[in-house]
Amino acid sequence: MKQHKPPVGASMLAISLCHSTRIVTDLLLSRAGSLLQLLLMGLMLSSCMVGPDYQKPDIELPQTFKEGSQWQRAQANPQGALDSQWWLAYQDPILNELIQRSASANQSIIAAEAAYRLAQAQVASSRAGLWPTVGVGLSAARGEGGGASGSTTSGLTGNSSGTIEQTVSATLSASWEPDLWGQVRRGIESSQASLQSSDALLAGVRLSIGASVATNYLGLRQLDIDIDLLQQQQTINQQLLEMVQAQTVQGTATNDQLLVAQDQLSSVITNLQTAQRSREQFEHALAVLVGVAPAQFNLPATADYRFTLPMPPPTLPSSLLLRRPDVVSAERLAAAANARIGVAEAAFFPTLNLTAEGGYRGSAFGGLFALPNRIWTLGPALAETIFDGGAREAAKQQAQASYDQDVANYRGTVLGALQNVEDNLSAINHLHAQASAYEQMYQRNQQLFGSTQAQKHAGTVSQQSVLTQQLVLLQAEQNWRDTQGLLSQGSVALFQSLGGGWQEHSAAQAGR
Repeated sequence: MKQHKPPVGASMLAISLCHSTRIVTDLLLSRAGSLLQLLLMGLMLSSCMVGPDYQKPDIELPQTFKEGSQWQRAQANPQGALDSQWWLAYQDPILNELIQRSASANQSIIAAEAAYRLAQAQVASSRAGLWPTVGVGLSAARGEGGGASGSTTSGLTGNSSGTIEQTVSATLSASWEPDLWGQVRRGIESSQASLQSSDALLAGVRLSIGASVATNYLGLRQLDIDIDLLQQQQTINQQLLEMVQAQTVQGTATNDQLLVAQDQLSSVITNLQTAQRSREQFEHALAVLVGVAPAQFNLPATADYRFTLPMPPPTLPSSLLLRRPDVVSAERLAAAANARIGVAEAAFFPTLNLTAEGGYRGSAFGGLFALPNRIWTLGPALAETIFDGGAREAAKQQAQASYDQDVANYRGTVLGALQNVEDNLSAINHLHAQASAYEQMYQRNQQLFGSTQAQKHAGTVSQQSVLTQQLVLLQAEQNWRDTQGLLSQGSVALFQSLGGGWQEHSAAQAGR
């Protein structure tokens, strides 16, 4: 009866594997002469990289902005969007807090950060292709072999004389494909450029969310002012309606005058309801932007809110426009596409694979690492594709077309950025003129209201005339304050269109 050895435990396997690794390493080192020569040859060949080296696409930019002739032309900037706490220019602690909350809790920013981490992992994966692959193995097999000496009529084999055979081996293997033509390095270039594009997109999402928070917040504060002024107008219109109703009863006012007074009150009520609805929607939007449910978010009204209107200096740094995250991202995508052309071209050249394997093979663990059981293989393999039906040429054409597409997208993004800046400059210029005109109208109506009050005290005008003039004054104030709100929101859009902030050192100043 044959004796069967008990199964080997995990600890015994680990000890044997470590022992075999040490012995096999010594074996490979004893053969390092020829292997070193192959490695040196591979390293020398790896100095070559096929494919075009990247050159940033040229684009013609105007010397000045059409709507801001004093501003300098935007030149190319270092890659990567500049960070700037531009919202501090509005001098509002509540706005500062909301933007900071959105930066850590907004789901769009969280998703963009995850995309950035994915791009980082892809760079690490590409770099792994430069290094050899090393593996270790430990295996055991048991089986029966031999022939049959006869058979029965039923077809069953009888009198078998097979023997039980078992094989145990411990091996260490290594393989390396030198980057002869730069295929791996071009792939690293591409993934690094994609990572930089992802970084710019993340900065763009942060800028966009911050601008959305500021725009919605300033719009909400504008509606706080409107609601307060409309409520005052509603009160005055109600008083005027009651006066006209009394005059109608007395016969000193016509029914037409009564209808007009009723319409004026109804118009103010509808405007008030519209303003209140819009304020609630702004508040809901702010809740989502800071990452909470609308039911969990509330901003008390501030009827006496004063807008801060940050304006750019007459001359701006030339690096502002092309630091925009979307422009940086588009340029980096073009760089990534250019590197992929080199990857496609490298496929036309042969590949060299260097492999080495050493270890021990025997019939039992006991005595496995004896010299007679030693095995090893070492050698290079050179391969070249002769015919692929045009697949490599098609891949190269696809890479070239992708690059041309990304270059066109980059240039289009820059032109779109120029248009965006011009639109915002135009809006701010006209809103400034409107705000100045409305302010003058408000000041004149203040004088008229004061004059009407004086006449009322003198007994030359009625209370109805005073209320009517006060109503005109409130409407003039509403027009002026609304234009200030629009101008403040327009400055946010200009901040965003320039990539955030007026100056490159604004972030450093904000942190002082």
